[in-house]
Amino acid sequence: MPSLRITKHGEPALKKVSAAVDYDAIRRELPRLLKDMWATMYAVKGVGLAAPQVGLNIRLAVVDVRPESKPQRLVLINPEILAREGTMFEEEGCLSVPGVYAKVKRYARVRIRALDARGRPYEMDGEGLLARAFQHEVDHLDGRLFIDHLTFVDKLKVMSLIKDLRKNWT
Repeated sequence: MPSLRITKHGEPALKKVSAAVDYDAIRRELPRLLKDMWATMYAVKGVGLAAPQVGLNIRLAVVDVRPESKPQRLVLINPEILAREGTMFEEEGCLSVPGVYAKVKRYARVRIRALDARGRPYEMDGEGLLARAFQHEVDHLDGRLFIDHLTFVDKLKVMSLIKDLRKNWT
């Protein structure tokens, strides 16, 4: 069972631009929050989870795309995308829009800068699934969902599906 409730499509928290994190202000609560976010993400078999998805309006996300089946737990505090290149067009889903998948155009490689769980700055390159996860989580922090990247026609199809699936969301 997830530790935290995941917000779903249509809830206002998902459309707000998240506030920058003051690391010193949240340092004491951060270990517990991260523990709960990891537990929630793993319980629903996700590869990323952003704070707005658990109702928090702060620029914080966690990502673990498990390269070569090994955990690679990344904490992204105040992440920003520094560089983008190439394109990929692959199927994407979201824990806040359960049961909905659609092909989304994303950059194939990105470079991010963020703070880690100890407040230390780092930069990291991602490609493939990791690049997609970085972009997906930063989108959440900017008040966007993956379906916002769809064409008008594809978005209409997805919205019809969401209307049917919403009945089963908790």
